Formats: sequence, C-alpha cells, structure tokens
Amino acid sequence: MKTIWIVGAKGRVGKALMRLLDERQYKLFETDIDDVDITDQESVNSYMRITRPDVVINCAGLTDVKRCEMYPDEAYHVNALGARNLAIEVDAYEAKLIQLSTDDVFGSGLTAVWSEFDHTAPRSVYGKSKYAGEQLVSSLCRKYTIIRSSWVYGIGKDYVSRVLDAAEKGGELRVSASEISSPTSAAELARAIRVFIERDLYGVYHVTGTGRCTRFEFAKTILEYAGKSDRLTLLSREAAEDLRPMYSVLNNMMLRLDHVYEPMHWKEALREYFDELEGAER
Repeated sequence: MKTIWIVGAKGRVGKALMRLLDERQYKLFETDIDDVDITDQESVNSYMRITRPDVVINCAGLTDVKRCEMYPDEAYHVNALGARNLAIEVDAYEAKLIQLSTDDVFGSGLTAVWSEFDHTAPRSVYGKSKYAGEQLVSSLCRKYTIIRSSWVYGIGKDYVSRVLDAAEKGGELRVSASEISSPTSAAELARAIRVFIERDLYGVYHVTGTGRCTRFEFAKTILEYAGKSDRLTLLSREAAEDLRPMYSVLNNMMLRLDHVYEPMHWKEALREYFDELEGAER
C-alpha cells in the first residue's frame, strides 16, 4: 500500500484527489497551510520524517494572478520556495514528487497548441513564480513529475462558481471573447494524477480537457448546462489586462506518447461535473 501526502488538500484538485483515491488502496495524508507550511523547510522535513510518504502531490500554490502582481515576494515564497522545500525533502527520502503547474508559464503569440517541448515565456509574476518552482523541482528532485494544466475548475471558488453566482444575481456579465484555452475539471486532473502515482513516469506533462474555447464560450456553456441561460446576459469584451496568455491551449503530447490517460472533451467533463452537483443535491 502506497503512502500519499496531498499538499494543499483543501483546494480544488486536492479535494478531487481525496474523493477519488480509495483509502483501502492508499494510506492518505492530507494537509493545508494550517497543518504544514511548505515555505518552512523544517516543517516539511518534520512531516516527511513522521509520515514517510512514497508520493507527495503538491497542489498548493498562490494562484490569484492580481495578488501575485501586488505581492511578488509572497508569490515566489509559496510557488517557488515552497516547491523547492518539498523537492529537497522528497529527494532526501527517495520519494516521488508530483508538482502541479500552469499554462501561464507560456507567453502569447502562438496560435498552435503548446507542447511540453515548446519554449516557455511567462509574463506574469504568477507564471514566472510557477516556472521557477518547476525549475527548482527538476534540479533538486530525482523522481519528479510536473503537470501543467489550464482553466481548472471543481469544488470551491472558481470561474464556474463566479458565472453561477452572477446568474443568481441576474443582470449582465462581461466576459473575455479573446482568451482561448482548454477548461479542465479537477476530477479529470485527479484521474490522470492517479496514473502517475502508479507508474514510473517522470518529466513534464500537460493534462487538460481536449478541445478549446474562449472564456465567453465557456461561460455560455456553463449557463446552458446549469439551466440558467435566461438568468444572465453575457457581454463579450476584450481582455482588460496583459497578464495571462491570450492563447494557452496545451497539447497533451506526452500523455499520448506514454499512453498515460486520454482526458475527456471539456464539454463532456463539464457535463459530468454538473451531473455530480445535481446528484449531490438530491
């Protein structure tokens, strides 16, 4: 039975992993900032020494793009140094580190999908700090898997909940018609992570829903699947800020080459998400 430590277990992906992983198959440890502060290497070392995990999954991170711009030291402290501390301790205990990253490590200008082998050029502090975390993990840990994803949604506050909250209030919502990427459900991401737990696969992998859409199309589909299309008027707008890549569709090339996992189309995964929400409300 493998021992798994999920760091950032209260986030969207952390919650999805806790729901997916069977405690009869894995010995699970879940922590969040109140339990273990990953920016404190001694705290990480102490927890590793007590739990001795085989696999550590780092779902923690400062993901608020605007906050990262306002407080860059905090962004690098969590996204880069936190990842560094985990990498050092995971390597010392000869475990495996699964590090979650983002499409924001890429810049703009490309209109083809980004593969794991394309040049990174993050523009925002968020993207730069996450890429710094990637670099530290790859240089300090022998057994690592870096998973980049995009537009992740799940249980908690996210783009889906924002659109639904706006629908409850009614009126209008301005949504970008120029940002393009691939929405990814936390449940789908968790299923892919489970494969990486079991298989000796290392390096950088992209894991996103298949297909692509604009933020406007994503919001429109959210309202349609929630049965609230008549509750909110969507108005298209151009992206107001130059922080996130305008086109960040990721190519799941390494998933295909290593026969890891084939994610669902983003619309199919979104439908599954709403079906699960309806089932939970019954």
